[in-house]
Amino acid sequence: MLYAILCYNDEAVTTSWTQEEDDAVMAKLQVVHDQLYADKLLGPSIRLMPTTTATTLRKSQDLVLDGPFAETKEQLLGFYIIDVANLEAALQVARDLGKANPGGAYELRPINIYQPGIEIK
Repeated sequence: MLYAILCYNDEAVTTSWTQEEDDAVMAKLQVVHDQLYADKLLGPSIRLMPTTTATTLRKSQDLVLDGPFAETKEQLLGFYIIDVANLEAALQVARDLGKANPGGAYELRPINIYQPGIEIK
């Protein structure tokens, strides 16, 4: 079963990390990524730029706004697509990611439709 793991954290915290702090978190996450890849469970994973780079399109008015749509304490920073047997297996992946990445939360959602598209370089 395919799950999306949405990664949330306080962007003010994560963007204040030094390059060394960010590299250390990414190195810990890479250990988890490598195991998921070896187990053939890892699909695309995305790290998003800060919400200050976001643009929002309000569908009802065809109105384009700079920045994110909602002010929140935690922002969506990225996501993973994983292929696991069930929710418990997906929760274990989220727990493993959480051990490597301080703070924040992971939201897990089963994927209804997945269209991989083309590889983007």
